[in-house]
Amino acid sequence: MKRILSFLFTLIMFSPLMAGNDFCGTRNQAYVNGEQVNFTVYYNVIGLYVNAGNAVFTVEKTQFQQKPAYHIVGVGVSNSRYDWIFKVRDRYESYIDTATLKPYRFARKVEEGGYKFEEEATFQRDQKIVKSSKGTFQVPDCVHDILSAVYYARNIDYNNYEPEDKIPFSIYLDGEVHNMHIRYLGKETIKTKYGKFRAIKFKPLLLKGTIFEGGENMTVWVSDDANRIPLRVESPIVVGSVKIDMMDCKNIRYPLSSLISKR
Repeated sequence: MKRILSFLFTLIMFSPLMAGNDFCGTRNQAYVNGEQVNFTVYYNVIGLYVNAGNAVFTVEKTQFQQKPAYHIVGVGVSNSRYDWIFKVRDRYESYIDTATLKPYRFARKVEEGGYKFEEEATFQRDQKIVKSSKGTFQVPDCVHDILSAVYYARNIDYNNYEPEDKIPFSIYLDGEVHNMHIRYLGKETIKTKYGKFRAIKFKPLLLKGTIFEGGENMTVWVSDDANRIPLRVESPIVVGSVKIDMMDCKNIRYPLSSLISKR
């Protein structure tokens, strides 16, 4: 679930670009205060998908140290029927600048099976450092956390790219800066548990974790409209595979015009 969130979360090296060009200066035009997107996580090990859990992402406009900010929260929970196999209770949150969409503060509380971990990180932009429970680290000006990167990426104009182009960004995680990318694959029509959509398709470069292998094994589809809402994620995992479908969205900024028909 940690890397599931890191999709829905973990995005984004387009060689003609300086790393981070699309992640510095873009203003938010994709989401608004009060947005909520719900997902169901399906697990497949013998050719049959079962409901393994859910994830919820919310946006709230607030303040951080008297500065306007979006408070973004992602929560992932395993289905209680399968907690005895692999219990997940994950919470990620990020406070980001409403003007630049760069993070002020990132926190996560992870419980996956018998593994538990907590981290907090504060970004001091003027000094280009991150202070966290792991220490103090130098970071680039345009560095993101894994949650702020996803919401920033929703503002990318994919019409500016060709299939197979790589779009770069960097994230801070666990005391390190990671150079990431998404590989844009073009547009297609997909059918999900919610309905039939026109979608944008890409593969994010993943960090290797407890569930996912690293590399470009995950495929993501987002709505081909101004909201850029994640619609589906598919990926192999250590045993079997997962599929994540958007099941509901509330208080979105624009009409969901990419929806062709609803189930």
